Amino acid sequence: MPPGAMILSGSSLVSDLFEMARERMVREQLIPRGISDQRVLDVMGQVPRHLFVDDAMQGQAYGDYPLPIAGDQTISQPYIVACMTEALQLTGSEQVLEIGTGSGYQATILSRLSEKVYTVERINGLLAGARKLFDRLRCYNILSKLDDGTMGWPDHAPYDAIMVTAGGPSIPEPLLEQLADGGRMVIPVGDQGVQELKLVHKLGEELEIQTIEQVRFVDLVGAHGWNG
Repeated sequence: MPPGAMILSGSSLVSDLFEMARERMVREQLIPRGISDQRVLDVMGQVPRHLFVDDAMQGQAYGDYPLPIAGDQTISQPYIVACMTEALQLTGSEQVLEIGTGSGYQATILSRLSEKVYTVERINGLLAGARKLFDRLRCYNILSKLDDGTMGWPDHAPYDAIMVTAGGPSIPEPLLEQLADGGRMVIPVGDQGVQELKLVHKLGEELEIQTIEQVRFVDLVGAHGWNG
């Protein structure tokens, strides 16, 4: 047997186990809770979530719960990622703004479902790690920057869809201004303990806002968030 045969076999086994875990995640966590967009389900079953957590936590990457990452932040529960993504109703042609890059997992999901993703992160270490994974996974349609996400990214506005992955006291006005007519935004709004996940649909000068469900996110920090 060639010297590397056992290593290759072991690597293949680990890859198969993670693939099975993703399939089980989709089958047992997402579909039973009502996630029905087949494109979202397919992408959730393809993106290697375990790469976005610390090595010691890779075995828990597909569990039905959030996990801690650097900077006192979290990678959201798989169902919440799928729920927020499905709410945007992406078709593949959209320009999407994400506020709160974090691990980079959500941006990677969005990149497989839209034309271009612009993501803003305020913690340098997180953004550096996410960028490495974007390169590794060939997510060439993601642009990122270090900044106050509550100010959005006006250079590339308007956006067909905006996703905010942190909870704030209200919907930041700059994000509403940067949302295109007909665009959709999903954002957690509430106090620093519990928020309501809001879906905002912009129709001319009018906003249609509906509550999806109750959630708990890390703080949206910035001029139009907490500690502003």
